Amino acid sequence: MAGDLPDYYFRVRENGAFVFRVDTENRQRRIDMDQIAVVNIRNGQIKPHGERDLTDEDLQVIKDWMEDRAALLAERDIDDIHRAVDYLNQTTHWAQSRASDEQLENVTDALLLAMHDLRTVLVRKKADRLLKDE
Repeated sequence: MAGDLPDYYFRVRENGAFVFRVDTENRQRRIDMDQIAVVNIRNGQIKPHGERDLTDEDLQVIKDWMEDRAALLAERDIDDIHRAVDYLNQTTHWAQSRASDEQLENVTDALLLAMHDLRTVLVRKKADRLLKDE
């Protein structure tokens, strides 16, 4: 089991991760995780932990993880937006078919403002793209 573990472990946090080197080759046959770095996806920063010097292999593994993580987060963002479209459609159906007057009164203003804000941003961004394409 321990032989199948990866050489590195990334404890994900909001802006990146803490990076650990995984060691299973010790006398006690325990899994040791030694923190080697902290990474920040937003600014691309890789900070060695303590007085540690990162090897070229460490840096390459970390950079590869950062690239993969950024791609995963971008996929999740788009997936969340597609879900939002589904929620809007479900909300429309709910408002039309099942919502009581009291429920509608409770959410109408917030929904109208949010949709107006979204529409304004989308129209402006679309106009910017059209102007850029010309």
